[in-house]
Amino acid sequence: MAAALATQVDDWTRALARYLPMGIALAATAGYARRELCPGSDIDLCLIHDPRVDPSVFTSALWYPLWDAGLTTKPLTHTVESALALAETDLIMATTLLEVRHIAGDPALSAALAIRAQERWQAQAKRRLSELADAIVERHAKAGETAYLLEPDLKDGRGGLRDTHALRWAAASKFKAISDFDLAAPASTLFDARSELHRRTGRSGDRLLLQEQDGVADGLGYPDADVLMCSIADAARQISWTSDKAWRAIHSGLAGRRRGRVRKPILVAPDIELLNGEIHLRPSAAPATDRSLLPRLAALAAQWEAFFSDSTLAALAQAPTLPDPWTDDIRNAFLTLLGTGAAAVPVIETLDRVRLFERILPEWTAVRSKPQRNAFHRFTVDRHLVETAVHAAALVRRVSRPDLLLVGALLHDIGKGYPGDHTQVGEPMVRTITTRMGFSPVDVDTITLLERHHLLLAELATRRDIADPGTLDAVASALVDVDTIELLHALTQADSLATGPTAWTDWKAGLVRRLVHAASAVAEGHRPPETADFPAPRHYQLLDQVRADRRARVVAQGDVCTVAMPDRTGVFNLMAGVLSIHNVEVLSAAVWTAEDGIALEEFRIARRLGGETNWRRVEGDLHRALDGVLAIGARLDEKVRAYAGTKHKATSASPPRAEVLIDNTISTFNTVIEVRAPDGPALLYRLTGALAREQIDIRTARVATLGHEVVDAFYVSRLTDPQRIEALRAALLASVDEREPELQ
Repeated sequence: MAAALATQVDDWTRALARYLPMGIALAATAGYARRELCPGSDIDLCLIHDPRVDPSVFTSALWYPLWDAGLTTKPLTHTVESALALAETDLIMATTLLEVRHIAGDPALSAALAIRAQERWQAQAKRRLSELADAIVERHAKAGETAYLLEPDLKDGRGGLRDTHALRWAAASKFKAISDFDLAAPASTLFDARSELHRRTGRSGDRLLLQEQDGVADGLGYPDADVLMCSIADAARQISWTSDKAWRAIHSGLAGRRRGRVRKPILVAPDIELLNGEIHLRPSAAPATDRSLLPRLAALAAQWEAFFSDSTLAALAQAPTLPDPWTDDIRNAFLTLLGTGAAAVPVIETLDRVRLFERILPEWTAVRSKPQRNAFHRFTVDRHLVETAVHAAALVRRVSRPDLLLVGALLHDIGKGYPGDHTQVGEPMVRTITTRMGFSPVDVDTITLLERHHLLLAELATRRDIADPGTLDAVASALVDVDTIELLHALTQADSLATGPTAWTDWKAGLVRRLVHAASAVAEGHRPPETADFPAPRHYQLLDQVRADRRARVVAQGDVCTVAMPDRTGVFNLMAGVLSIHNVEVLSAAVWTAEDGIALEEFRIARRLGGETNWRRVEGDLHRALDGVLAIGARLDEKVRAYAGTKHKATSASPPRAEVLIDNTISTFNTVIEVRAPDGPALLYRLTGALAREQIDIRTARVATLGHEVVDAFYVSRLTDPQRIEALRAALLASVDEREPELQ
């Protein structure tokens, strides 16, 4: 497809350039020169002219037809000397000129540019390779990991197509440290996915978003998107593996040239030495009989931030399997590896690439490259587990048993490799794994408990009223002592940080910290501290102002919006609607009503969309809504239609099904209504509208957005009538899918 597309463009551009005289040439460069064109690729062209020839008479005839046809092209016009001069200070131009293919006109000019650009690149190899290496690091930092991100950049990510181009450019330098490589097969996998992505979207984007993955998989003949993403991950791993090895050799070669000599090996353990940044085994080592060699070498590689030599990896492949159960030395070596934090990532990645990490953890094969298919997560399951262990390593001083935290972090989502609830599926797996690792039965129970309840603190803190005794009872019944609570606290933070940028905020951290503090007091037999801070002294003046003139007031400070007004059924719903009109997203809400009928509402804001919020306008719209002259439903209908008319990023490949839980056992005094539903415009307004029409008074609310879905929990006066409960459930489910009539 790519070559055929390039041939079509060749035919067209040659027809446009058929009148070019001697002294002017049209050449393809970069991807077009390689005949690697996706439907949305740039058409890279350069008009080369003799200094004595004015090219301007030809440029309009060449460029405007291309632009008029809708092709994306940034054509260049240069003499050979001016092109080479620009390449001296512009790395992109220098690499562009490494691939020049004659299209039309004077072939001598195209050949001269190609030959001289190659010669200069080779003459400046040391500088150019250093610049190229720096550019790769910068590009990877921006684009991320192609193999591990759930929405990978197929071109610029680590392991993406651009890495294969960079290797080709490095090889063009003729630098002796570069060995032969063949990445045709994995590059073809990524190129095909990129081409199909362009074809389906009609755009030139290179990030494979969730909402496009099913269509791309279908277009390429994959059984489903998971198989496609695993194929992409495998291809990217192969590219990054080859690229990393090549660039390590280049760096070593450049450093050797600078020093003029090779460093002496450093003995880092008996029969194990470090040489030029690589772990080597001495001839006296006995890898075929050393059952602890694999975890010991992995720990050393991470501690020294070193890589394995090819001979070491070959020796490890012949090493015997680990005993069952592990010895203390093996377990301690593995814990040392995890405890190095970020330094463990390339070590585990290397061992996984050569299928040695599954020698340590056979269950790893089920989560390797496993997509999670929702935008709440950044990484595939395997990389998420590793990243959680990395973040846990930074928290080990907060807990009394760092070893249990590190292993619990690595294993907390191991059940995601199989169908079903991953916490239930993972529980027996974790018990088997940790028993095999040689942990005591008590420690096995603790790590298993961490896996079973790794979502508990985050869910209770963000979806339940921390001041409600029932919330603390839920923690106390699940966790047996303060040590376990502190372990779960650290795991919750590590898991959230590894999940994504929206999963661990100051707001969430504060809620979890308050819950842990209160639960720890209960576990030690003390009275829990007062966790409720609403209403607080800071609210008293606001309440007195409303009592004086009976007018609603809105006060915003930082990420908190406080509202006070005379109470009546539906006021929470009205304020939710006004906030939605002004694009204010709510994280949580608290509601309180004084004995004299003044309602106080506090909304914690996640973010403001579309610029800063005009809070005076918000207060004015609230007054109009209370007076019945602001048609909130109609205004929100306009917003929904506006959303429907634009393409916006999907938050999940498989939208969640709406569910309503109405429970009288969660809270000591209230009925808890929990709604899980796909995220959408004005959802909080629709839900609270349904509650208002059913004459339900909201006492406290917790509102959480989890990427692909929202989980809203409302504490309301106790409900006991089964018929009323079922009618309320039906009304809430209906409000998720359809806009209800505006509350009057």
